[in-house]
Amino acid sequence: MVTPLADSGRLDAAGTARLVEHVLAGGVHGLFLLGTTGEAPDLPYAVRHELVRRVCAQVAGRVPVLVGVTDTMYDESLRLAETAAASGAAAVVAAPPYYFAPGQPELVEYYARLADNLPLPLFLYNMPSQVKVSIAVPTVVELARHANIAGLKDSSGNIGYFNACRYALRDRPDFAILMGPEEAMGEVVLMGASGGVPGGANIFPRLFVDLYEAAVAKDVDRVRALQERVMHVASLLYGVGHHNSSFVKGVKCALSLMGICGDALAGPREPFNAADRALIRARLVELGALSNEKGGAPPRYGA
Repeated sequence: MVTPLADSGRLDAAGTARLVEHVLAGGVHGLFLLGTTGEAPDLPYAVRHELVRRVCAQVAGRVPVLVGVTDTMYDESLRLAETAAASGAAAVVAAPPYYFAPGQPELVEYYARLADNLPLPLFLYNMPSQVKVSIAVPTVVELARHANIAGLKDSSGNIGYFNACRYALRDRPDFAILMGPEEAMGEVVLMGASGGVPGGANIFPRLFVDLYEAAVAKDVDRVRALQERVMHVASLLYGVGHHNSSFVKGVKCALSLMGICGDALAGPREPFNAADRALIRARLVELGALSNEKGGAPPRYGA
Protein backbone atom coordinates (compact mmCIF):
# COMPACT_ATOMS: atom_id res chain seq x y z
CA MET A 1 0.00 0.00 0.00
CA VAL A 2 1.18 3.53 -0.73
CA THR A 3 1.43 5.93 2.19
CA PRO A 4 -0.98 8.84 1.55
CA LEU A 5 0.70 12.08 2.59
CA ALA A 6 -0.35 15.70 2.96
CA ASP A 7 1.81 18.33 1.27
CA SER A 8 3.47 19.04 4.61
CA GLY A 9 4.76 15.47 4.86
CA ARG A 10 2.23 14.51 7.50
CA LEU A 11 0.00 11.46 7.06
CA ASP A 12 -3.15 12.13 5.02
CA ALA A 13 -5.57 10.46 7.42
CA ALA A 14 -8.68 10.88 5.26
CA GLY A 15 -6.88 9.65 2.14
CA THR A 16 -5.52 6.68 4.04
CA ALA A 17 -9.01 5.73 5.18
CA ARG A 18 -10.40 5.96 1.62
CA LEU A 19 -7.51 3.94 0.20
CA VAL A 20 -7.93 1.15 2.76
CA GLU A 21 -11.62 0.81 1.95
CA HIS A 22 -10.91 0.95 -1.79
CA VAL A 23 -8.46 -1.96 -1.71
CA LEU A 24 -10.53 -3.99 0.73
CA ALA A 25 -13.58 -3.54 -1.50
CA GLY A 26 -11.50 -5.09 -4.29
CA GLY A 27 -11.23 -8.31 -2.29
CA VAL A 28 -7.54 -8.28 -1.35
CA HIS A 29 -6.43 -10.91 1.13
CA GLY A 30 -4.13 -8.67 3.16
CA LEU A 31 -2.35 -5.31 3.35
CA PHE A 32 1.38 -4.64 3.39
CA LEU A 33 2.31 -1.29 4.93
CA LEU A 34 5.66 0.49 4.77
CA GLY A 35 7.30 -1.35 1.91
CA THR A 36 9.02 0.18 -1.10
CA THR A 37 5.74 1.38 -2.62
CA GLY A 38 4.98 2.86 0.81
CA GLU A 39 8.22 4.92 0.68
CA ALA A 40 9.03 3.65 4.16
CA PRO A 41 12.72 4.62 4.46
CA ASP A 42 11.92 8.27 3.71
CA LEU A 43 9.07 8.67 6.20
CA PRO A 44 9.46 10.21 9.66
CA TYR A 45 9.16 7.60 12.40
CA ALA A 46 6.09 9.35 13.77
CA VAL A 47 4.33 8.94 10.42
CA ARG A 48 5.23 5.25 10.23
CA HIS A 49 3.82 4.55 13.68
CA GLU A 50 0.69 6.61 13.01
CA LEU A 51 0.03 4.80 9.73
CA VAL A 52 0.26 1.41 11.42
CA ARG A 53 -2.07 2.39 14.25
CA ARG A 54 -4.67 3.97 11.96
CA VAL A 55 -4.74 1.22 9.35
CA CYS A 56 -4.84 -1.64 11.84
CA ALA A 57 -7.67 0.06 13.73
CA GLN A 58 -9.63 0.60 10.51
CA VAL A 59 -9.06 -2.90 9.15
CA ALA A 60 -10.13 -4.33 12.51
CA GLY A 61 -9.14 -7.88 11.65
CA ARG A 62 -10.91 -8.07 8.29
CA VAL A 63 -7.64 -9.13 6.63
CA PRO A 64 -4.10 -9.64 7.96
CA VAL A 65 -1.90 -6.52 8.02
CA LEU A 66 1.84 -6.92 7.45
CA VAL A 67 4.14 -4.06 8.49
CA GLY A 68 7.54 -3.25 7.03
CA VAL A 69 10.13 -2.61 9.74
CA THR A 70 13.21 -2.26 7.53
CA ASP A 71 15.75 0.10 9.04
CA THR A 72 19.46 0.69 9.51
CA MET A 73 18.84 0.75 13.27
CA TYR A 74 17.94 -2.52 14.96
CA ASP A 75 16.18 -0.78 17.86
CA GLU A 76 13.94 1.22 15.50
CA SER A 77 12.86 -1.99 13.77
CA LEU A 78 11.92 -3.46 17.13
CA ARG A 79 10.12 -0.30 18.21
CA LEU A 80 7.95 -0.28 15.07
CA ALA A 81 7.31 -4.01 15.43
CA GLU A 82 6.06 -3.38 18.95
CA THR A 83 3.62 -0.77 17.62
CA ALA A 84 2.51 -3.26 14.96
CA ALA A 85 1.88 -5.97 17.55
CA ALA A 86 0.04 -3.64 19.90
CA SER A 87 -2.14 -2.45 16.98
CA GLY A 88 -3.14 -5.94 15.89
CA ALA A 89 -0.89 -6.54 12.87
CA ALA A 90 -0.30 -10.15 11.83
CA ALA A 91 3.41 -10.05 10.93
CA VAL A 92 6.35 -7.80 10.11
CA VAL A 93 8.59 -7.65 7.04
CA ALA A 94 12.26 -6.63 6.95
CA ALA A 95 14.75 -6.12 4.14
CA PRO A 96 18.47 -6.26 4.96
CA PRO A 97 19.89 -3.15 6.63
CA TYR A 98 21.04 -0.75 3.92
CA TYR A 99 24.05 1.55 3.40
CA PHE A 100 26.72 -0.85 4.76
CA ALA A 101 25.79 -3.94 2.80
CA PRO A 102 26.02 -7.04 5.03
CA GLY A 103 27.55 -10.34 3.95
CA GLN A 104 25.52 -13.54 4.05
CA PRO A 105 26.81 -14.70 7.50
CA GLU A 106 25.96 -11.23 8.85
CA LEU A 107 22.47 -11.53 7.34
CA VAL A 108 21.91 -14.83 9.12
CA GLU A 109 23.03 -13.28 12.41
CA TYR A 110 20.95 -10.14 11.89
CA TYR A 111 17.72 -11.89 10.96
CA ALA A 112 18.09 -14.54 13.66
CA ARG A 113 18.61 -11.87 16.31
CA LEU A 114 15.66 -9.86 14.98
CA ALA A 115 13.37 -12.89 14.83
CA ASP A 116 14.38 -13.92 18.36
CA ASN A 117 13.20 -10.58 19.75
CA LEU A 118 10.22 -9.68 17.59
CA PRO A 119 6.69 -9.83 19.02
CA LEU A 120 5.33 -11.01 15.63
CA PRO A 121 6.34 -13.48 12.89
CA LEU A 122 8.91 -12.14 10.41
CA PHE A 123 8.94 -12.20 6.62
CA LEU A 124 12.30 -11.79 4.88
CA TYR A 125 12.24 -9.09 2.19
CA ASN A 126 14.62 -9.55 -0.74
CA MET A 127 15.04 -6.14 -2.41
CA PRO A 128 18.59 -6.02 -3.85
CA SER A 129 17.98 -3.03 -6.13
CA GLN A 130 17.46 -0.78 -3.11
CA VAL A 131 19.60 -2.31 -0.34
CA LYS A 132 22.59 -3.51 -2.45
CA VAL A 133 22.55 -7.11 -1.26
CA SER A 134 20.46 -10.16 -2.13
CA ILE A 135 19.45 -12.73 0.46
CA ALA A 136 21.12 -15.77 -1.09
CA VAL A 137 19.08 -18.95 -1.55
CA PRO A 138 21.12 -20.93 1.03
CA THR A 139 20.63 -18.04 3.48
CA VAL A 140 16.86 -18.15 2.95
CA VAL A 141 16.87 -21.91 3.51
CA GLU A 142 18.89 -21.56 6.71
CA LEU A 143 16.70 -18.77 8.06
CA ALA A 144 13.51 -20.66 7.17
CA ARG A 145 14.41 -23.08 9.98
CA HIS A 146 13.84 -20.33 12.54
CA ALA A 147 10.52 -20.82 14.28
CA ASN A 148 9.60 -17.12 14.01
CA ILE A 149 10.47 -16.59 10.33
CA ALA A 150 7.31 -17.21 8.33
CA GLY A 151 8.17 -16.47 4.72
CA LEU A 152 9.91 -14.47 2.01
CA LYS A 153 8.78 -11.52 -0.10
CA ASP A 154 10.98 -11.46 -3.19
CA SER A 155 11.17 -8.19 -5.09
CA SER A 156 14.35 -9.00 -7.00
CA GLY A 157 12.51 -9.50 -10.30
CA ASN A 158 14.73 -12.55 -10.84
CA ILE A 159 12.50 -15.52 -11.72
CA GLY A 160 15.45 -17.91 -11.50
CA TYR A 161 16.11 -16.82 -7.91
CA PHE A 162 12.43 -17.02 -7.02
CA ASN A 163 12.07 -20.54 -8.39
CA ALA A 164 15.30 -21.64 -6.71
CA CYS A 165 13.90 -20.53 -3.35
CA ARG A 166 10.57 -22.18 -4.06
CA TYR A 167 12.25 -25.45 -5.07
CA ALA A 168 14.66 -25.46 -2.12
CA LEU A 169 11.70 -25.04 0.24
CA ARG A 170 9.29 -27.32 -1.62
CA ASP A 171 8.86 -29.45 1.50
CA ARG A 172 7.91 -26.41 3.60
CA PRO A 173 4.33 -25.48 2.66
CA ASP A 174 4.16 -23.48 5.89
CA PHE A 175 6.87 -21.09 4.61
CA ALA A 176 5.15 -18.49 2.40
CA ILE A 177 6.93 -17.22 -0.71
CA LEU A 178 5.41 -14.05 -2.17
CA MET A 179 6.22 -12.30 -5.45
CA GLY A 180 6.83 -8.56 -5.40
CA PRO A 181 6.89 -7.52 -9.11
CA GLU A 182 3.35 -7.88 -10.40
CA GLU A 183 4.55 -8.54 -13.94
CA ALA A 184 5.47 -12.09 -12.83
CA MET A 185 2.67 -12.77 -10.36
CA GLY A 186 0.47 -15.00 -12.51
CA GLU A 187 3.16 -17.43 -13.56
CA VAL A 188 4.73 -17.86 -10.11
CA VAL A 189 1.39 -18.54 -8.41
CA LEU A 190 0.73 -21.14 -11.12
CA MET A 191 4.07 -22.69 -10.12
CA GLY A 192 3.04 -22.87 -6.48
CA ALA A 193 3.99 -19.52 -4.97
CA SER A 194 1.88 -18.35 -2.03
CA GLY A 195 0.79 -15.12 -3.69
CA GLY A 196 1.87 -11.65 -4.73
CA VAL A 197 2.25 -8.19 -3.23
CA PRO A 198 1.39 -5.98 -6.24
CA GLY A 199 1.64 -2.22 -5.92
CA GLY A 200 -0.85 -1.89 -8.77
CA ALA A 201 -3.53 -3.29 -6.45
CA ASN A 202 -3.65 0.17 -4.88
CA ILE A 203 -5.38 1.22 -8.11
CA PHE A 204 -7.04 -1.95 -9.45
CA PRO A 205 -7.34 -4.41 -6.53
CA ARG A 206 -9.96 -6.62 -8.17
CA LEU A 207 -7.73 -7.23 -11.21
CA PHE A 208 -5.00 -8.74 -9.04
CA VAL A 209 -7.40 -10.73 -6.87
CA ASP A 210 -8.90 -12.22 -10.04
CA LEU A 211 -5.41 -13.03 -11.36
CA TYR A 212 -4.41 -14.75 -8.11
CA GLU A 213 -7.63 -16.77 -7.96
CA ALA A 214 -7.30 -17.85 -11.60
CA ALA A 215 -3.72 -18.98 -10.95
CA VAL A 216 -4.70 -20.96 -7.84
CA ALA A 217 -7.45 -22.63 -9.91
CA LYS A 218 -4.85 -23.45 -12.64
CA ASP A 219 -7.03 -21.68 -15.21
CA VAL A 220 -4.14 -20.97 -17.58
CA ASP A 221 -6.18 -19.22 -20.25
CA ARG A 222 -7.67 -16.80 -17.72
CA VAL A 223 -4.28 -16.24 -16.10
CA ARG A 224 -2.84 -15.37 -19.49
CA ALA A 225 -5.65 -12.90 -20.23
CA LEU A 226 -5.48 -11.23 -16.82
CA GLN A 227 -1.68 -11.07 -16.84
CA GLU A 228 -1.95 -9.24 -20.17
CA ARG A 229 -4.19 -6.67 -18.48
CA VAL A 230 -1.62 -6.31 -15.70
CA MET A 231 1.09 -5.71 -18.29
CA HIS A 232 -1.12 -3.14 -20.02
CA VAL A 233 -1.54 -1.23 -16.75
CA ALA A 234 2.21 -1.40 -16.12
CA SER A 235 3.06 -0.17 -19.61
CA LEU A 236 0.77 2.85 -19.30
CA LEU A 237 1.22 4.00 -15.69
CA TYR A 238 4.60 2.96 -14.30
CA GLY A 239 7.15 4.35 -16.74
CA VAL A 240 6.20 8.01 -17.11
CA GLY A 241 9.24 10.24 -16.70
CA HIS A 242 12.82 9.18 -16.13
CA HIS A 243 12.85 8.57 -12.39
CA ASN A 244 13.80 5.66 -10.18
CA SER A 245 10.55 6.46 -8.39
CA SER A 246 8.34 6.54 -11.53
CA PHE A 247 6.34 3.56 -10.29
CA VAL A 248 5.41 5.23 -6.99
CA LYS A 249 4.79 8.56 -8.74
CA GLY A 250 2.50 6.84 -11.24
CA VAL A 251 0.49 4.97 -8.62
CA LYS A 252 0.04 8.03 -6.40
CA CYS A 253 -0.85 10.25 -9.35
CA ALA A 254 -3.49 7.73 -10.48
CA LEU A 255 -4.98 7.53 -6.99
CA SER A 256 -5.09 11.32 -6.81
CA LEU A 257 -6.92 11.58 -10.14
CA MET A 258 -9.38 8.92 -8.97
CA GLY A 259 -10.14 11.01 -5.86
CA ILE A 260 -8.83 8.44 -3.39
CA CYS A 261 -5.80 10.22 -1.90
CA GLY A 262 -3.34 12.96 -2.80
CA ASP A 263 -0.18 12.54 -4.85
CA ALA A 264 2.30 14.05 -2.37
CA LEU A 265 5.51 12.04 -2.10
CA ALA A 266 7.99 11.65 0.72
CA GLY A 267 10.78 14.18 0.28
CA PRO A 268 12.97 14.90 -1.52
CA ARG A 269 10.78 13.59 -4.38
CA GLU A 270 8.07 15.74 -5.95
CA PRO A 271 4.82 14.70 -7.68
CA PHE A 272 4.52 14.65 -11.45
CA ASN A 273 4.45 17.98 -13.25
CA ALA A 274 1.30 19.10 -15.09
CA ALA A 275 2.27 17.46 -18.38
CA ASP A 276 3.00 14.07 -16.83
CA ARG A 277 -0.15 14.31 -14.71
CA ALA A 278 -2.20 14.96 -17.84
CA LEU A 279 -0.60 11.93 -19.48
CA ILE A 280 -1.52 9.69 -16.52
CA ARG A 281 -5.06 11.07 -16.64
CA ALA A 282 -5.41 10.23 -20.35
CA ARG A 283 -4.13 6.73 -19.70
CA LEU A 284 -6.56 6.18 -16.83
CA VAL A 285 -9.35 7.16 -19.20
CA GLU A 286 -8.03 4.54 -21.62
CA LEU A 287 -8.01 1.96 -18.82
CA GLY A 288 -11.60 2.81 -17.88
CA ALA A 289 -10.74 4.18 -14.44
CA LEU A 290 -11.83 7.75 -15.27
CA SER A 291 -14.51 9.21 -17.46
CA ASN A 292 -13.71 11.65 -20.25
CA GLU A 293 -15.35 14.39 -18.22
CA LYS A 294 -13.50 16.42 -15.61
CA GLY A 295 -14.75 14.24 -12.76
CA GLY A 296 -13.82 10.64 -12.22
CA ALA A 297 -15.76 7.39 -12.38
CA PRO A 298 -15.49 4.31 -10.19
CA PRO A 299 -12.58 2.11 -11.38
CA ARG A 300 -13.80 -0.87 -13.39
CA TYR A 301 -10.66 -2.15 -15.11
CA GLY A 302 -10.30 -5.86 -14.41
CA ALA A 303 -13.83 -6.22 -13.06
